Amino acid sequence: MAPLTAAQVRRLGRCRDAGGVALFPADTVYGLACDPGSQAAVARLYELKGRPPAKPAAVLFGALEPALEAVGAAGALAAALRALLPGAVTVLVPNPERRFPLACGPDPVTLGLRVPRWPGRLAALAALDGPVLQSSANLSGGPEPRRLDDVAPSLRAGVELALDGGALPGRASTVVDLRRWEAERGWSVLREGAVPSAEVARALEPAA
Repeated sequence: MAPLTAAQVRRLGRCRDAGGVALFPADTVYGLACDPGSQAAVARLYELKGRPPAKPAAVLFGALEPALEAVGAAGALAAALRALLPGAVTVLVPNPERRFPLACGPDPVTLGLRVPRWPGRLAALAALDGPVLQSSANLSGGPEPRRLDDVAPSLRAGVELALDGGALPGRASTVVDLRRWEAERGWSVLREGAVPSAEVARALEPAA
């Protein structure tokens, strides 16, 4: 499988900016992506998946520094995020400014943040120019796809762009809750996935 190119990543950005939904490879499973600020695009992504509108999604950035800036992370929270990201985790962070409200579902003061650790053939995605709202490219409740061919035909037919990154690990990201980190260095794993809880603990220990 040839590596993704800078031109393909620019196409992903243009698809997002035009209000489209894209199918792309992450570091874990294939995902769907759209403009996190477009109500129409987010609604269509959810409709394609059959995902309940009230369920939150993650906001994904290609690289860490733009993510930290976009969510206003500083101090202890920024240190914890640097310990975990980039990586195969979705981190729940406090969102008092209510950024990216379309991704937050019924809890606008909590935001799910993703910054993948891109494998070599997907390294070009680190240059993605801005965030996307991201959700796994499966029908709601179905298995997360490891290959492009594993994605349901209705999803493949419904997107404006599909990028093939070859076979992925196939296990969804671990969900880590850092909403109590600033106040008490509290954290928890809400869903164990690609990164074991023990590895999360080791990563966070120096930042505590």
